[in-house]
Amino acid sequence: MSLLSRPAVADAVARRLKSFMTPRGDPATPYLGARGRVGQVVVPTRHGDVPCAVYHPPADVAPAGSGVYLNLHGGGFAIGYPGQDDSWCRYLAAETGVVVLNADYATSPEHRFPVPVEQTYDVLAWAAGPDRDWDGSRLCVGGQSAGGSLAAGAARLALERGGPAVALQVLHYAPLDLVTPGKDKRLAGPRSMLRPWMAEVFDTAYIPDPEVRRDRLASPAWGDNAVGVEGIAPAVVITCEHDRLRDEGVAYARALDAAGALAEHHEVRGYDHGYNFRGGAPREVVDAVYARIAGHVRRAVGGG
Repeated sequence: MSLLSRPAVADAVARRLKSFMTPRGDPATPYLGARGRVGQVVVPTRHGDVPCAVYHPPADVAPAGSGVYLNLHGGGFAIGYPGQDDSWCRYLAAETGVVVLNADYATSPEHRFPVPVEQTYDVLAWAAGPDRDWDGSRLCVGGQSAGGSLAAGAARLALERGGPAVALQVLHYAPLDLVTPGKDKRLAGPRSMLRPWMAEVFDTAYIPDPEVRRDRLASPAWGDNAVGVEGIAPAVVITCEHDRLRDEGVAYARALDAAGALAEHHEVRGYDHGYNFRGGAPREVVDAVYARIAGHVRRAVGGG
């Protein structure tokens, strides 16, 4: 057993990483063409309040009563910085006409599984409620990296609990198998941004007990966890060719397809995890993927 797999050690390393990996200042890939206003709302959940930035589309893009998209940022379940997705949220609101909620969910090791998943589901249920500044019956959820895992878990809970109705889930290079150690995941490129030690630290800080990582909300692509998901929200699954998490994304996409719940699986060829942040892919590559996702969101909420 690696030293990093010991909860006390993993927690200490995760806290240290959190202290200096949290981005500061401007987002990595600013979307300069966005208009509209950004507000704030605090959503009550069973695990405490979740602050959310609210990105409203420009009035000439969408009338009042547009749909809503709940966004979950990445960060290994430990690094809490929703601002890293500011560019994406601005882009999505401006290009699709939906209101985007960018959730500042609780992170590990202070808040372990299933807290962030249940918070995500509670925010999703709140967003679907009446008397909001959007149409909660046209509801989507998505996230990048760890945020994609939370989106998948919330969509699963919505299926199992009979609501809220989710029109689309977007799983953008998400970790969907926390059971398989990072060192045993196929290296699909010359060098992966995600190192095995990172998986040890982040997975242990999030879920110290390896047996609990088998839970369908933590590892939807592992084993037979995807059996019986017929009726779950249609999914857009984005994988990256050189990402260590690629194979689990492909596996989950195939399972969703078998269940009749795959809107599209798209692979970003030649690039790695986090390709859409500074130092990753060229802007035209990022823009093409963003436009692809935005098209699915528009169709899901009835915007054409």
